[in-house]
Amino acid sequence: MTRGRGLDRDGCFVREGSLDRVSAPFAPVVAEFRARTGAHFGPGRLHSSYLFGSVPRGTAVPGVSDLDALIALRDGPTDADHAAVRAVEHDLDTAFWQVNGVGILLFGVDRLRGERERYDLGWFVACLCTPLGGPDLAAELPRYRPTSLLARETNGDLFRSLPGLRERAATATTEAERTRLTRGVARRLVRTGFTLVMPRWGGWTSDLDESAEVFARYYPAHAEQMRAAARAARAPAAYPELLDALLTGLGPWLADEYLAVHGAKAAPPGAG
Repeated sequence: MTRGRGLDRDGCFVREGSLDRVSAPFAPVVAEFRARTGAHFGPGRLHSSYLFGSVPRGTAVPGVSDLDALIALRDGPTDADHAAVRAVEHDLDTAFWQVNGVGILLFGVDRLRGERERYDLGWFVACLCTPLGGPDLAAELPRYRPTSLLARETNGDLFRSLPGLRERAATATTEAERTRLTRGVARRLVRTGFTLVMPRWGGWTSDLDESAEVFARYYPAHAEQMRAAARAARAPAAYPELLDALLTGLGPWLADEYLAVHGAKAAPPGAG
């Protein structure tokens, strides 16, 4: 088997991103995010903050890419905390032409380092997030390899998500709603398709086109569908008819194949 990239000599994930890779156009957006969240939560509640996605990877395109960030609080977030974060997202997106959207994830630190999230959110923070401020949670988490366990825990719940996504597609009334949903669904399916084959490929990539091509090596019959999803993830407005096809064709097949190969992720507490 040819080993993929993204791993060190021991076969463990190499952490993505670096603050050194944040390009000059995005530096003021990152600085404002850090200032706004620090001022709102203060050192008493803010444990640490992180960037992820194209900005810390150094591949962000000004005016096209979004800013993705994660905040870890010392205690669990409240409804007021989530509302405050939504306001920061809106304000940054409005104030800076460089970003085409801002997304901030908000979690309590105990959840991020807890056993239940060890191979999902824990892996995400340790391997795909770039520390911006505060103690780095990666120091408390294990080193990770591209295993079937990791595949199951990160994307083994697609089958649970599909009914809700189909309902959202059916009730979307504006072009903007469908465009946002197409982008989200396409990204989800490409990343799920990649993690389906990740243990066999033996590596990691966050690049959507490469993810689709790696998937295509193992499932050539579904290669063109996955390539179309990767294209829609980048330019969803150009593919207005693709959303329904993804949710009724590629999505259900992928969910079934994932269950057959890796099994189902455990349902969250309280889930029916």
